[in-house]
Amino acid sequence: MKKLGLFMMAAMASLVMEAQINTPAPSPGSTLNQKVGLTDVTVDYSRPSMRGRTIFGDLVPYDQLWRTGANYYTKISFSTDATIANQEVKAGTYSIFSKPGAETWEFFFYTDTQGGGVPSDWDDSKVVAKTTVPVIKMPMKVETFTITIDDVKSNGANLGFIWEDVYVAVPFSVPADAAVMKSIETTLAGPAARDYYIAAVYYLSEGKDISKAKEWMDKAMEMTEDPQFWQLRQQSLIYAKAGDKKGAIEIAKESLAKSEAAGNADYVKMNQDSLKEWGAK
Repeated sequence: MKKLGLFMMAAMASLVMEAQINTPAPSPGSTLNQKVGLTDVTVDYSRPSMRGRTIFGDLVPYDQLWRTGANYYTKISFSTDATIANQEVKAGTYSIFSKPGAETWEFFFYTDTQGGGVPSDWDDSKVVAKTTVPVIKMPMKVETFTITIDDVKSNGANLGFIWEDVYVAVPFSVPADAAVMKSIETTLAGPAARDYYIAAVYYLSEGKDISKAKEWMDKAMEMTEDPQFWQLRQQSLIYAKAGDKKGAIEIAKESLAKSEAAGNADYVKMNQDSLKEWGAK
């Protein structure tokens, strides 16, 4: 009987030790991934909520260093070099600290990436970039702290921070154009049809030398046995941009016929709209 009692006590103790109560994290972690140009940008941070509290100037005091989130350091990673406020930031991972103010925020991109709160021994030599940006007041309140990557272009974007009724944005740029231009120059030493095509479309989209884009696109089409409707669509746009409306119309009609045969309604409409715009009969 005594052994049975000991066994039951051990079993109960085991159950108590194994039992766990799971509750939602008050500031759950989040990861943001965004391709900007040719650069992979990743932000890891925790997201506190207002919960009826006044945030800026109270929970987060003005003009004091903040970890820009909750729990561990908020971190951003760039897969290539980047530029923040004319300061070059090498490819890698950095923590983001800020000093919120009523009118402006000051941001610091810091090489130490492990820790919670703010560094007790702040070292200015570890700041790879800093900038001050204006506060934009929003017409509504946002409950949960949110980091965004907004206004994405091929050469940069805005790193946005939203909480309560405040939005601030840190612009950054990436070397997409330089990388693409180098790739074009290297590849065109012995290009294939696809290389000419990609280079021509890039020149069109970025507003570069349209006569060069037309030359490359013509070479791409000459080297392509059976150009597809999406390729012909880009060729027609280049011709139109170069001022050759007659040539653009002829190519757009060919793209239209092929897109109709493929059952692609989007390209049918785009070609029809362009033909109408260019005065096709």
